[in-house]
Amino acid sequence: MESNFTTLDWIIVGAYLLGTVAVGVYVNRFIKGMGDFLVAGRSLKTRLGVATMIGSELGLVTAMYSAQKGFTGGFAAFHIGLLAGVTALVIGLTGFIVVPLRRTGVMTIPEFYEQRFGSRRLRIFGGLILAVSGILNMGLFLKAGAVFVTGLTGIQDATAIKAVMTVMLLLVLVYTALGGMVSVIITDYVQFVVLSFGLVLACLVAVSQLGWQNIVETVDVVHGAAGFNPFDGEGFGPSYVVWMIFLGIVSCAVWQTAAIRACAAENEQVVKRLYTWSSLGFMIRFMIPQFIGICALTYLWQHDAGRELFFHPDGKLIEDESLRAMPVFLSQLLPVGVIGIVGAGMIAAFMSTHDTYLLCWASVLAEDVVQPLSGGRLSQKTRLLVTRVFLFIIAAFLLIWSMWYELGQDLWDYMAVSGAIYFTGAFAVMLAGLYWKRASTTGAFLALFAGIFALPGLEPVQRLVGVFERFDAKGISGAHVGLATTVLAVVLMVLGSLVFPDKNPTKGDSTSS
Repeated sequence: MESNFTTLDWIIVGAYLLGTVAVGVYVNRFIKGMGDFLVAGRSLKTRLGVATMIGSELGLVTAMYSAQKGFTGGFAAFHIGLLAGVTALVIGLTGFIVVPLRRTGVMTIPEFYEQRFGSRRLRIFGGLILAVSGILNMGLFLKAGAVFVTGLTGIQDATAIKAVMTVMLLLVLVYTALGGMVSVIITDYVQFVVLSFGLVLACLVAVSQLGWQNIVETVDVVHGAAGFNPFDGEGFGPSYVVWMIFLGIVSCAVWQTAAIRACAAENEQVVKRLYTWSSLGFMIRFMIPQFIGICALTYLWQHDAGRELFFHPDGKLIEDESLRAMPVFLSQLLPVGVIGIVGAGMIAAFMSTHDTYLLCWASVLAEDVVQPLSGGRLSQKTRLLVTRVFLFIIAAFLLIWSMWYELGQDLWDYMAVSGAIYFTGAFAVMLAGLYWKRASTTGAFLALFAGIFALPGLEPVQRLVGVFERFDAKGISGAHVGLATTVLAVVLMVLGSLVFPDKNPTKGDSTSS
C-alpha cells in the first residue's frame, strides 16, 4: 500500500525537529541547579502545567497503543479513556495523594519514601525499582516509533528506519540534557498544540470519507457485541475494566512522570487545578487515537490490500500486525502536506514523551540512588553531570531493548504490566505513608518487593516458564496479574506495619504538617 508521504512532508517534519533542538540550546542558560533542572524551579502555573502534562502523556506511543486498542477492541476501548478522565477529575477535586505529596516538598517519589519513613535504604530500593520498571515501561517506545514511521512514510528498509529513530532519540537527548524540565515544559506545550491539531484533523477527514454508519457497521461485523460493550467476556471483560480504573488512578497520581508535574507546581491550589483541567486531556488522549484505530479497521477491512495485510482468511485480526494499522491507514487517507503536519505532530509526540521519561528515570537514578549512596555529598554540578550521563545510558539501553524484545501482546497491556512492577507497591506505600500514621518501613519494603510478582503478566515471561503448556491455557491475563499484585502489595504493607512497627510511627507523617 503506497504512502502519500512526499519530500514536502519530510521538510515539514525536519523543520519542526530542528526547532525543538534550538529550544534546548536556548533555555540551557536558565539552568542554575537541580531544582531548575528537575522541577523547573517549582514555578509551573495552571495553564502551562495542563498543556505540558497532557503533552507528555499524549505521546506517539500513546497514540499507537490507543489506536491499536481501537483496532482490536472497537468502540468498547473507549472505556479506557473515559475511566482515565474520571479518575483524574476525582483526584483533581479531592487532591488525593498529589496534594499531600506536593506539601512534602519532594522532587521524586523515592525521596518521599526517605522523608516519610526515615530510611535511606528504602529510598535507594524504591528508586531502583522505579527506574527499572520505568525504563522497561518505555522500552518499546522506539519500536512503536519505528512502526509508525514505517507505516506512514512507506519506508521498507529496516536499516533506514533504525537510523531515523536513532537520530530522533539523539535530538531528544540534546535538548533534554541541556535544558532539563524547562525545555521539556516548553517543547511539550508546542508539541501539544501541533499534535492536537493533527489528530483532530485526521478524525474529521476519516469520518468525512468513511461515513459514521459505515464505521459502526464494520465494528459490528468484525467484533460483534464485544466491540461495543467492554464488559463482554469475548472482549475486555469485567476484570479488565476494574484494572483500568486502578490504572487511571496510578497513571496520574503515582506514576512519576505525571507526579513530577505536581511536584513542579507553584502551590497546592495549582496542583488541584492542574489535575481537574487535565482530566479532559487524560480522556481525549486515549479516545481520539482509539477512534482513529476504529477508522483504520473500517478502511482496511473494506480494501482488498488492507484485508490481506491485517486479517486472516476467516476474518479474524492478525494480532501481530495490529500496531501498524493506524499509520498505514493515515498514509492512505491524508493528502500531501496534511500528512506532513500530522506526521510532525506524531513525531513531536514521540519526542515529548521521551524527553519527560528520560529526564524522569535519569533523575531518579541520580537523586534517589547515586546521591544517597554517596551520603548526600555530591555537589550541584556533579548531580547535574550524573543525571545527564544517565540520560545517555538509558537511551542506549532503549535502542537495544526495542530491537530485541518480542512483544507478544498489545503494547498497552505490556506497558501496564511493566509499570505494575513499580506502581503496585508504590501505590500501597504512598497511600499508607500519606494517610496512615502506623505505616512502617518494613511494610514499605515488603510492598515494594511485591511488584516483582507482576512479571508473569508479560507474555514472554509466561512462555519462558511454560505457563501455557502447564495449564493448557491461552495465557494469564495481565489484568488479573496486576490486580492480584496490587492486593498483595496492600496486604503486605498492612501486615508488615502491624507486625514490625517503627519505633516512632508518626515520624515523617506528611498529613500532620
